[in-house]
Amino acid sequence: MHLTELKPSPGARRNKKRVGRGRASGHGKTSTRGHNGQGQRSGESKRFGFEGGQTPLFRRLPKIHNFDQVNVREWTIVNLNSLAKFASGSTVNAETLVEHGVLRKKTDSLRVLGNGELKIALTVHAQHFSESAKAKIEAAGGTVKVTNS
Repeated sequence: MHLTELKPSPGARRNKKRVGRGRASGHGKTSTRGHNGQGQRSGESKRFGFEGGQTPLFRRLPKIHNFDQVNVREWTIVNLNSLAKFASGSTVNAETLVEHGVLRKKTDSLRVLGNGELKIALTVHAQHFSESAKAKIEAAGGTVKVTNS
């Protein structure tokens, strides 16, 4: 295959509609504009949202003021297998996770999930723990501290 052999697939491109080229063309006389009225005149353009004189939708609907934004908390998830790289007996929080390269930046929305195994005792500080994560940390001899911030 060469570049000179490339062409669009059949039916992919259509010829431009040529209006005002006589009655036999199918687009003669009024040239698809209809008879009389605003749309038939030259320079015809209706502004955005115009509905033919009927009160437009944007004026029929009520104005909504003081709409409060709902701030959704973005949780940063850490699994137990990520905590296995820490030394036994150490304290794990958002700052130490950033220092060890587990997280990119300190967060106030740290959630610890129970995916993986933990064989060392750690003191873990986070805003939320899953039940399985809490059970596995305590089974390994560690402690769980829920911080509110």
